[in-house]
Amino acid sequence: MKQTILLYVIIVCLLSACNQQDEHKTTNIAASDSTFVKLTYLGTAGWEITDGKTVILIDPYLSRIRRSYSENSIDSTFPGDIRTSIGPNDFVISDTASINNYIKKADYILVHHSHRDHIMDVPYIAFKTGATVVGTESTANFMGAYGIPEEKIITVKGGEDYDFGTFSLKVMQSLHSPLFEKRHYDSRIFSRDKKAPLRITDFVEGGSLAFLIRFKGHEILTSGSMNYIEKELEGLHPDVAIVGAAASRSEIYDYAGRLMRVLNYPAIVLPTHWDDFTLPFTSSQQEKLKELGVFQKEITNASPKTKVIIPKYFEPIILPLRKQIPDVSSN
Repeated sequence: MKQTILLYVIIVCLLSACNQQDEHKTTNIAASDSTFVKLTYLGTAGWEITDGKTVILIDPYLSRIRRSYSENSIDSTFPGDIRTSIGPNDFVISDTASINNYIKKADYILVHHSHRDHIMDVPYIAFKTGATVVGTESTANFMGAYGIPEEKIITVKGGEDYDFGTFSLKVMQSLHSPLFEKRHYDSRIFSRDKKAPLRITDFVEGGSLAFLIRFKGHEILTSGSMNYIEKELEGLHPDVAIVGAAASRSEIYDYAGRLMRVLNYPAIVLPTHWDDFTLPFTSSQQEKLKELGVFQKEITNASPKTKVIIPKYFEPIILPLRKQIPDVSSN
């Protein structure tokens, strides 16, 4: 009973925060721009993809909590950092102010896997916007723990190819980044029996996915990790590939070369999951940007005609009409 009351209080507080005055104004896309697609990097593995009407979010995580693993092990900090560190036994609560600043609308939310840096903020955003959430069984169970209604959840496992009217979505099985010197393996599924509030230790991978979004003539491949299943990607011809770019990719044999070849050399590559997501958006990412330069060279060496665009937080990248993007598959 106490847990139910606490969950109710959390939901009321979150929904109340939705009604507060937004301080940040994102770019307004006029209806006349509907022949274009805009992609906006939300940090970590998060993206907004829109034509000004339909809004698709990918792994939106804006809370960027500071985690405390033990008394002697705490996430990155900086002078004057007053954020509370979240320990293993602490409940996690989304940074609703940050979400309200940057997320205005969502029709669909696609979740690659159910680690905290991909899914933690999704229940609040789903409540706020009424969006439909697409993800694994773990993702569906996680949404249920926060009271997201079943009619707003689409559970997938890879192999689905769905038409949503304004866009279509091909779902593929994928792999998580090879963390801990290739020893990361997590076969757990988030339990249907768990209820919010949740602790940081409640998050599990729950299986990984990749998505191919066909939208306004574009084919956009999205990945949430530094890994992939090559066979799942065979036959795809995306003009845009959102590719995991963090250092763990170096554990994968010929990561960039194999990926560019199997994708038939996409015209544009957008690196994702490259930043230090334990730091606020206002903190410097200079060291990570230096590392990103190595990734950019790897892609260029593998596919010289592919354009690698380094995204900046909340600055839209406008894709031209598909017919205006050159075919670089002759690399």
